[in-house]
Amino acid sequence: MRAALFDSYGPPDVLYVGRVPVPEPRPGQVLVRVHAVSVNGGELHGRAGRLRLVTGRRFPQRTGIDFAGEVAADAAGFRTGAPVWGALSRTFGAAAEFVAVDADRLAPAPAGTDLIEAAALPAVGTTAITALRDKARLRPGERLLVRGAGGGAGSAVVQLGHSMGAHVTALASAKTCEFVRGLGADEAFDYATTRPADLGRRFDVVLDTVGTDLPAWRGLLAPGGRMVGITFDTRHVLTSLASVAASAVHGRGRIRFFSGNPRRELLADLARRTTSGAIRPVVHEVFPLERIADAHRALETGGVRGKIVVAVR
Repeated sequence: MRAALFDSYGPPDVLYVGRVPVPEPRPGQVLVRVHAVSVNGGELHGRAGRLRLVTGRRFPQRTGIDFAGEVAADAAGFRTGAPVWGALSRTFGAAAEFVAVDADRLAPAPAGTDLIEAAALPAVGTTAITALRDKARLRPGERLLVRGAGGGAGSAVVQLGHSMGAHVTALASAKTCEFVRGLGADEAFDYATTRPADLGRRFDVVLDTVGTDLPAWRGLLAPGGRMVGITFDTRHVLTSLASVAASAVHGRGRIRFFSGNPRRELLADLARRTTSGAIRPVVHEVFPLERIADAHRALETGGVRGKIVVAVR
């Protein structure tokens, strides 16, 4: 089968499409014929070698985390041909014609959603649900500030926050402010010219998708406020870790950090919210698998509204 590979760490140009064996599912796994995958920030860091303590030095290596497709063979209660979506567990390799995935990392795709578009949602959509519902416990009428609101995760958080009845303030690039207002943000500000003090208000929840200057943004929390971070500053990891650790002195107002690893129940919840219109896929551009390097390059260049998707079929 065709799969996106790289033989050394480096820029997007190291990526190419090669041939690897079709995976053989283990007991409890399902073989999925992949229609499309999305490109996530973690994959850029993995390809560049910033995660080499985890990914090691054995090559070729793979890329791709979340995907949408159809079941290739009956297994674990999933029927052949059924449309599904999911995410691999703490590994890369979804950017391929087939993927073997643990059954509890898979769920039926949302009814009525094209599978190419659906691939944009599993990672960021489940992250948004976990962040706002479980970590922040966002309530109707609360004020929510979203940093990085125009990107993949941020665009999902804005939509979900709006659907949960929050007043949403978004920080995004100047070019995407109108875009995030269209997703449900009540206010949008240019992150390049807006400092924490410029906002002149406090927030019940601060959701950070950027990872920099965490203490400054935590300072905008109202009494009883909660801050949730979903990424570190990968160029200053120790500083980011120290900021999260130091925030523990604030008790409930500490910075809550988590890394998404969605299971079937969460993916099914996302599918219901997608079908209801609470969250919709936001696709900036679709690249064919043969242009996987261009897809990575586009995300690294910035200015992406929503998600970059790679079509495999």
